[in-house]
Amino acid sequence: MNTDPRKPTVLVLAGGPDAERQVSIDSAGAIRQGLLDEGFPVEHRCIDAITLDELRAMPGDVVFPALHGPWGEGGPMQDLLEQDGRPFVGARARTARLAMDKMGSKLLAATLGARTAVACAFNASDHEPPLPLPVVIKPVHEGSTVGLFVCRTRDQWNAAHAATKQRAVAAQCAAMVEPYIAGRELTVGVLAGRTLPIVEITPAEGLYDYQAKYHRDDTIYTVDPGLPPGVAQRITHATAAIARAIGAEQISRSDWLLDATGAAWFLEINTMPGFTSHSLLPKAAAAVGIGFPRVCSMLVETACMTAPIPGPIPVAAT
Repeated sequence: MNTDPRKPTVLVLAGGPDAERQVSIDSAGAIRQGLLDEGFPVEHRCIDAITLDELRAMPGDVVFPALHGPWGEGGPMQDLLEQDGRPFVGARARTARLAMDKMGSKLLAATLGARTAVACAFNASDHEPPLPLPVVIKPVHEGSTVGLFVCRTRDQWNAAHAATKQRAVAAQCAAMVEPYIAGRELTVGVLAGRTLPIVEITPAEGLYDYQAKYHRDDTIYTVDPGLPPGVAQRITHATAAIARAIGAEQISRSDWLLDATGAAWFLEINTMPGFTSHSLLPKAAAAVGIGFPRVCSMLVETACMTAPIPGPIPVAAT
């Protein structure tokens, strides 16, 4: 495949030390091929946790860190990239940390008027649920439903409590508890400052968990689904406002739940969405005529044009 020597060489990083390592490897492989299809020279490296010296020794004019999880997506890798000095795709370090902090990003969304469920810090010493069942327990700094439990009964709470306590001790991973909200799962991507069509996710059964996200082929994805009047506009507007406030307008994806009353609840924002065959942002981009290779090249071009910014824009409390 011919590459254009006039285009910058892109260093695509895969792997990382986080639980979503395999997803990252799959994403990076797809990104590498997409950039090659667009004529970019590509260097591809599969990494663990690396040092600044190791990063600086890797070739490339611009870096595409296709990494997911608290180290690769939540700030530590972005700290290295900022010190490295080359343009890179994705959030700056402060933005990455705030976006990975589910409780912090929920608070920011609330200041912008978005509806989001109350959340409590998980306390391993408290064996009583801090909120009425059913509830959800999930890590504050993880993605892809890693470590997530839906607790409808006391037995489910007890099992989830024990597992979360063990994980908190082993991995020093904070967790949170919030009410379980039944409803339609919706997501909205942002690409180069543009909001993409809403995608509805309908798993074949149960929760849209890690298996449904990346391994099963029976999850249904509906682009621009039929929604009650005004809902699409509200979710799209709120997603754009959250991405702008947090500093994630280059690329991000915000997840929502639409309950039976038509109320939309903000869940979280992801600053490096997946780029696998099952991933949602590429599906939404394709629906408006932006093919996968072009998505990859747009992100590289935007990274090269955009001067680094220090982090999320301050938002006054309302």
